Amino acid sequence: MDLTELYNSVIDGDAPQVQAGVKAALAQGTAAEVILNEGLIAAMNEVGRRYEEGEFYVPEMLVSARAMQAGLALLKPSLVESGVKAAGKIAIGTVKGDLHDIGKNLVAMMLEGAGYEVQDLGVDVPPQTFVDAVQGGAQVIGMSALLTTTMSNMKNTIQALNEAGIRNQVKVVIGGAPVTEDYSRQIGADAYSPDASSAVRTVRQLIG
Repeated sequence: MDLTELYNSVIDGDAPQVQAGVKAALAQGTAAEVILNEGLIAAMNEVGRRYEEGEFYVPEMLVSARAMQAGLALLKPSLVESGVKAAGKIAIGTVKGDLHDIGKNLVAMMLEGAGYEVQDLGVDVPPQTFVDAVQGGAQVIGMSALLTTTMSNMKNTIQALNEAGIRNQVKVVIGGAPVTEDYSRQIGADAYSPDASSAVRTVRQLIG
């Protein structure tokens, strides 16, 4: 089956069309993994590229990501059945004291769109919850902060990972408006990501 239509529906952010496309492809016997890779992931890669080129902005990216998720929800049972493994497991959350979630949600959606299993820890996440996620198998943790006053909890979380003796088992990516590359180095994070599109690229570099 030609998945061009599905690919275009994701880019256009047309959730009903994406769902219809996924159903049609499955009904025609197209492998779930092929639909995932050539329909959904390929489209989200293009959305990320357009964002980086300045052709798309956050609203377009959000609409595309939501459409992709609508398709992914229908595809998940078939992916599980055919034993398709996620590209990696990522736990993501906004640090303790911070209740902002739009950036975090977008990053989570973009990572899901890239084929990763994402555990969304929510907002106001204490260090111990990140530690638990790593002990539960997360290979990457993503921390977000939108306030300068809560940024220090990124450092506290990394300390908690050290104290638990698991810092070397996980890659730590941080982001959010006040966060910088310098701050990332200062607190011992593995990477800093300025936006959702680069977060996907960063995670790919860290865990392949």
